[in-house]
This record gives sequence, C-alpha cells and structure tokens, in this order.
Amino acid sequence: MYDGVIQDLIDELGQLPGIGPKSAQRIAFHLLDSDPEDVRRFAATLVEVKEKVHFCQVCGNVTVDFECRICADPRRDATILCVVEESKDVVAIERTREFRGRYHVLGGAISPIAGIGPDQLRIRELLQRLNDTSITEVIIATDPNLEGEATATYLIRMLSTYGMKVSKLASGLPVGGDLEYADEMTLGRAFEGRTAIVAS
Repeated sequence: MYDGVIQDLIDELGQLPGIGPKSAQRIAFHLLDSDPEDVRRFAATLVEVKEKVHFCQVCGNVTVDFECRICADPRRDATILCVVEESKDVVAIERTREFRGRYHVLGGAISPIAGIGPDQLRIRELLQRLNDTSITEVIIATDPNLEGEATATYLIRMLSTYGMKVSKLASGLPVGGDLEYADEMTLGRAFEGRTAIVAS
C-alpha cells in the first residue's frame, strides 16, 4: 500500500503481539513524525536490549546480570519457590507484595497444538533446583487457561514424589485469563488462599 521502507516498517510493527494493521500504521507514522534523535535513541535501545538482556542462570527470569535481582537478594525466602510461565508473570506477582520467596520461570506452557512439550520448557532445571536446595514448598502459578492448567497438572504429578508441599494459586483468577493482566488485589487474594495439592 505504501512505498518501500514505509510499508516494510508497517509490516515489521504488525508482527508485534497485539499490534494490528491499523495500530502498526499509526505507530509507523508517529515514528515518521518524531524527532530524528528520539528515533535514533529508540533504535539504539532496541539493539542494546537484544545485546545485553539474557536469562538468569538460576531462575530463568530476564536480567542484564548473571543472576536476576530476586535471586541475588539474600532477604528472599529460599525455601519457597513460585513456578511461573513467563518473566512478565514475575512482575505481576511482585506488584502484589504478597510473595517473598523465589521464582522459577518455565519459559512457556505445555501446548501440544503449538508443539511445546515438557522438554521445551525449563522443567529439567526446576528439578535440579529441587534436588540441590532446601526448598520446602513449590507454588504453581501458571495461567488459568488450558495450557496453564495442563502444565500445572504435569508439574503436580511430577512433584508428588519429592515429599514437599505443593500448592496452586487459589480461585480469584479468571479462567482463560493471563496473570499479566490480573490486578494486584486479585493476585494477592489468590496467593493468600492457595491450597495444598494432594497427589492421587
């Protein structure tokens, strides 16, 4: 529709999650109208993020250091581990100020349709952490949707042999939703009301 690089920019922006064709066009023209220095700074930030940001060697959260700030914080309770799907879920839970333990980021959820099985997630690393540390409770905090529930069920079955308390976030989170979009009060109540899982 547009000439050359303008259409290329719109097409690239349109590949971002949640950005449709009209939004991509609006962002493209906003960038065209912006001060060149602002655009250069934006582009440099994108490049810097890709070069410097990686995954924490302990939990899998995003960080610019070897360990993320949560894993490096000695005030966090190392005996409680909260398992989440993505780094954005860590941010959502941290906003509640209800959880003072540590995290393990799986890097996704089990989804046979998308070709994602347990081997594509950081489950092996989770089991290594459980073998090597003094963790007494694991909280499963996957998204309350089909993939999240499948992942939680898989983890609960696997963790039942470890002889530790396994709990799952309580009701209050909407079925089919994402932790990322839950408000602080809903997430906080879900943590307060978590229930222990009895393996069958």
